[in-house]
Amino acid sequence: MKSLKTVAFLAIVGVLIVSFGFSKTNDINPKIEYNIKKGDKVAYFASGCFWCVEAIFESVEGVNEAISGYAGGFTENPTYQTIGTGRTGHAETVAVYYNPKEVNFKTLVDVFFGSHDPTTKNGQHPDYGSQYRSIAFYSNKQEKEIIEAAIKKLNKEVYEGKIVTEVTKHTKFYEAEAYHQNFERRNPYNSYVRNVSIPRLKRFQKKFPELLKKDSH
Repeated sequence: MKSLKTVAFLAIVGVLIVSFGFSKTNDINPKIEYNIKKGDKVAYFASGCFWCVEAIFESVEGVNEAISGYAGGFTENPTYQTIGTGRTGHAETVAVYYNPKEVNFKTLVDVFFGSHDPTTKNGQHPDYGSQYRSIAFYSNKQEKEIIEAAIKKLNKEVYEGKIVTEVTKHTKFYEAEAYHQNFERRNPYNSYVRNVSIPRLKRFQKKFPELLKKDSH
């Protein structure tokens, strides 16, 4: 039989696991299967914690996959630990794979600006630092013009010229570690997910119900 001390220790460990939302047990070598389809296009956006951003875009009709990663920096092979220092230049970024027959780039830009505060420099509450800054990446002239037109319109009608979003040509996207992918979906009891990610997703869903997948309502 186990001693009382052993039983007490195991009980404490169990409480700690529940308290941290199973973040450790769920995150060890998760099996990731991406839903990227032939003909999909890809767009890149950074607007704070990529756990939140990924979940928002994946709720949009026409988006088949959103992958968390790092972009906008100047060093090779960044990691979650190294970008956190602010010395790699990268931001937490999401690669959004979408069916252009169902949703267009302009709508994705509207989702981007409609789901975060583009006037906050280097952060989205409660996360601050250059790795959380707002960036809309473009791959061609047309995408750049769409982003710039959106900024001009929002600056005039909503933000009084205060938007600080960077408009940056996409060069290289580094996929984040496996445990970051689909984090919100796989860790519903994680305290950050419950207190930050899910509320942010629900605010977006309430604001843009017409853009949501049927199972995202």
